[in-house]
Amino acid sequence: MRFLFITLVAASLLACSNNMKENIYFADNIVVAHRGAWKAEQLPENSIASLKHAIELKCTGSEFDVHMTADSVLVIYHDAHFNDLLIKDTTYEELAKFKLSNGEVLPTLRDYILAGMENNTTTGLVCEIKPNKDKEYNLKMTDKVLALVKELKAESYIHSYISFGYDILLRILELDPKAQTQYLNGTKTPQQLKDDGISGLDYHLKVFKKNAEWIQSAKELGLTLNAWTVNSQEDLDWLIANEFDYITTNEPELLFDRIKVSPVSNGYSLVWSDEFNYKGKPDSLKWTYDYGFIANQEKQYYTDSLKNARVEEGHLIIEAHKEDISNKDFKNKKLDNTWAAYKSKIKTASYTSARIKTEDLAKWKYGRIEARAKLPKGRGMWPAIWMLSESRKELGWPESGEIDIMEHVGYDNDSIHGTIHTKAYNHTIGTEKGKTIFIENPNDEFHVFAIEWTPEKIDFMLDDVVYNHIENEHKTTAEWPFDQKFYLILNVAVGGGWGGQKGIDDSIFPQQMVVDYVRVYQEKK
Repeated sequence: MRFLFITLVAASLLACSNNMKENIYFADNIVVAHRGAWKAEQLPENSIASLKHAIELKCTGSEFDVHMTADSVLVIYHDAHFNDLLIKDTTYEELAKFKLSNGEVLPTLRDYILAGMENNTTTGLVCEIKPNKDKEYNLKMTDKVLALVKELKAESYIHSYISFGYDILLRILELDPKAQTQYLNGTKTPQQLKDDGISGLDYHLKVFKKNAEWIQSAKELGLTLNAWTVNSQEDLDWLIANEFDYITTNEPELLFDRIKVSPVSNGYSLVWSDEFNYKGKPDSLKWTYDYGFIANQEKQYYTDSLKNARVEEGHLIIEAHKEDISNKDFKNKKLDNTWAAYKSKIKTASYTSARIKTEDLAKWKYGRIEARAKLPKGRGMWPAIWMLSESRKELGWPESGEIDIMEHVGYDNDSIHGTIHTKAYNHTIGTEKGKTIFIENPNDEFHVFAIEWTPEKIDFMLDDVVYNHIENEHKTTAEWPFDQKFYLILNVAVGGGWGGQKGIDDSIFPQQMVVDYVRVYQEKK
């Protein structure tokens, strides 16, 4: 009987031990708290308190940094020096004399892992092993880290191992072939990582923007995608849009907020974009130009000059200038048919600008189309982000339809407009369906202008606020020509029937529309 009792107790303890390991399910989000969740609560980085807060937030991971002391104690700290003492050349006893700002003793890896295993069912430990120039030191430290994890039976709590030291990652795989590993340095292609058995890329954002093709390559190879350390709203949004597996951030609360409002979280996938991470002319595989005088009694002459349309410092610049230009300066350019009948009557213009479009290169039926931009300022300016249909040349306007995602006129600086034009609803007969919303500081701050377009409706949005809702009346194409593909247009006009209603202030030039990105999402299939 006593033997049976002891056996049952042992079995119960084993079951409890197994349950502790099996009950850690990494939270279903992409948020990795960098050095714990410390910033909002003003906790010390890499402290047990910051780890506990990351667990409270239910981040999928909490990252921390490991060094080894002179007496081979594994400690948690980011820099190689602690209180001006080089960690690798100092004993733990000496280091422990100095406390963190909240009174904690410098955490050992043992204490840190044990804290991460306590009352934690959601947040994996992302262990960064800090390399040193001494390879022998690196391998010894790596061996001790994995031995400790095994001793504590903490394998299931380790989300991944990360390092700038490639030799460290390869050593981890020697000791534990099932371990999840991510390389930090950004110097290896996805294929190189795959060939060496590394699980994923955890690179600086700039590496991904410079090598955007690596994102799709990594996905195709089954590698995980992470980026460090990303803190701004616009960068977080870009990574979410590109469906990264993880994002390491000092701002986990902000990242949770951005996930909630992201199109990706609302059933969309990114199908086309231009992030303008290059220099020179707009990408010819994505954009083409309109030339000359176009329509609406506008005063500018559209060109493909770098002066008028260029990409620099991560932004598209569409810039209007006060300058004289003659038709003959662009005599070899194909002029829009709208102007063809009149071009012989006007020989010169006093303004230049640009109008770029995706016609014949990309077009879409339904989806979320958005652009983040700053607008030009001054009387006479008329920037627009808008769409025309693939049937425009065949059917003509307005039968073919028009979607004005954003229009702005300089003499009414604090308002933007979202409008549709169709045969039944257009401004020539005073029936266009448009609405206006107040916009604060459109010239110096970026705003997101968007539509969400389905077979049933088009919603016009400013910074995720819907201000114009157009429903499909299910009558004829005269009311709803929006069940076909449309292409995108970006331009800055000068003067014209609307923009020039109160004249043009010639003292304001040059003026720019600055576009941070253009993205097109469609519903996931």
